[in-house]
Amino acid sequence: MAALLRGVRAGRALRGLAGVVTSPAATNPQCSGLRRGFHCAALRLQDESKSDKPSSSSSSTTYHEHYQSHSAEQDTAAEASQGQSASDPEAGEAARPNTSYQDQSGEQNEEYETEEQLQARILTAALEFVPQHGWSMEAIAAGAETLGLSSASTGMFYNGSGDLVLHFIAHCNSQLTEIMAEQHKQIQLGQAESKQTADFLRDAVETRLRMYVPYIETWPQAMSLLLLPHNIPDSLKHLSTMVDDIWYYAGDRSTDMNWYTKRAALTGIFNTTELVMVQDSSPDFQDTWNFLDNRIQDVVNMASTAKQVQSTGETVVQGLMGAAVTLKNLTGLNQRR
Repeated sequence: MAALLRGVRAGRALRGLAGVVTSPAATNPQCSGLRRGFHCAALRLQDESKSDKPSSSSSSTTYHEHYQSHSAEQDTAAEASQGQSASDPEAGEAARPNTSYQDQSGEQNEEYETEEQLQARILTAALEFVPQHGWSMEAIAAGAETLGLSSASTGMFYNGSGDLVLHFIAHCNSQLTEIMAEQHKQIQLGQAESKQTADFLRDAVETRLRMYVPYIETWPQAMSLLLLPHNIPDSLKHLSTMVDDIWYYAGDRSTDMNWYTKRAALTGIFNTTELVMVQDSSPDFQDTWNFLDNRIQDVVNMASTAKQVQSTGETVVQGLMGAAVTLKNLTGLNQRR
């Protein structure tokens, strides 16, 4: 019986709690106030959490400001580096990559040098030793040594000392062409007067022959080297080019047979005057220049075709005879006194 009464009281208590939970807010103001309190507290917590977390826009602004600051620092460092390079060339050179070529000797070369360029440098340096060693491989070896090269580099020259003579002739012809071109330019600009054909030819040949003066004692040896079979083609090529340039700057524009006769005549005159020069002992080679004056007049005074052909034949024969005289110079029979 007591147990039954306790069960009835428990059931009533449960129904009372159910009524409290399910009753509307108007009927139970105390419970409604409690719920509003919990709701307000939840809203405050949510607001505080939002205020503590940075917004996406403020985060993006902060990131961009940091990036701009970092970029500015890098630009400042780059400008400082450029300024240091400008004020200190050595620092600028150290900053740039080294693209030069370093050979086995430890020397650096900015540009590659071809074999022909190296040969030309050696032969040009060898000219200084020609008065001492003559036109020989010894002179070439001495020139190579002045450039810091081994004397074994003479193996580059297959024609031997003939390469040295041909190099010198090509260099002289180039100098003569530059002189005549400069004179022609001055005439065109009205800064100089044009010369008569005879005077121009005479001055051009004398200018060219005077280039032999520093080597006159050894020039017979050079002439004999030019007569060697393997050197004759290059020797004739240099001679014909020089004669053609002289006639061109003298104003010759002939296209008929005169073109050949004039050049053949001047070739013979140059060869014979050269032979006279190596045997001339007069002061400043005056006898040589007198001989040249007479031969030039012979060329200019050619009036008829028959006389041209005859004079051309005579000059060619004189050139051939000069070759025989050159051979005698080899034996020392006609050395310059």
